[in-house]
Amino acid sequence: MNNEMNTFDEFLPLRDVVFRKLRQEILTGELKPGERLMEIHLADRLGVSRTPIREAIRQLEQEGLVVMIPRRGAEVAQMTEKSLQDVMEVRRALDVLSVELACDRISEEDKVALKKACEEFEKAVESGDTKEMATKDVALHDIIVKAADNTRLLLLVNQLQEQMYRYRFEYIKDASTRGLLVKEHQKIYDSIIANDRKAAAEASRVHIDNQEDAMIKQIRAEQKR
Repeated sequence: MNNEMNTFDEFLPLRDVVFRKLRQEILTGELKPGERLMEIHLADRLGVSRTPIREAIRQLEQEGLVVMIPRRGAEVAQMTEKSLQDVMEVRRALDVLSVELACDRISEEDKVALKKACEEFEKAVESGDTKEMATKDVALHDIIVKAADNTRLLLLVNQLQEQMYRYRFEYIKDASTRGLLVKEHQKIYDSIIANDRKAAAEASRVHIDNQEDAMIKQIRAEQKR
C-alpha cells in the first residue's frame, strides 16, 4: 500500500480503507463529476489489488456518489440540479427542526461549544483553507444537532451527511460566499441563544436557500461549458 493510504486506519479492512480514500476524493472534488473510475488505474495508484477497488466502488454506488454506466463502467456521479434540490429539501427540513429543538434544549455546555464553533469557522475562513472551512462548518452544525437532543434526528442527519458535504464543499470553494456564511452562522447562533424558535428557523431556511441558489447557478454554468 502506498503513501496515499497512510493517513487512514491501518486496522480497517482494506476495502474500507480504499472506500474512505475514494469517498474523500469525490467529496472534495479531487475525483470530479463524470470522471471514470478505472479499476486498474486506481489499483496501481493506491497500491492495492482490483478486488478492494471493486468493493469500494460498489459501496460508493450505494451512497449515490458513483453511478454505473452501460459499456463505460463506474463514473463519479454528476451534481445535477435535481440531486441538489433533493438533498437540500431534506436538509432544510432537518436543519430547521434541529435549530427549533436546540432553542428549547441546548445546554450551557453546548452554548459554549457553539460559540467556539462559530469563531473557529471564522478563523478557517480567514485562513482560506477550503477543507478546514468545510470541516469547521460540519462541526458547527453537528453541535446544533447534538443540542436538539433527538436520537432519530441525529441518525437522519448522519445518513445525509456525505451528500450534504459534497455540495457544502463546492459552495465553500467560492470565496465570495464565505463572509455571508459567517454572518448566517452568527444569526443562527444568536437566535438559539435567545431561545427564539421563529428567528432560528428563518435563519436556518435562509442559510440553506442561499446555498441552494448559489449551487444551482454553479451547476447551470458548468452545463453551459
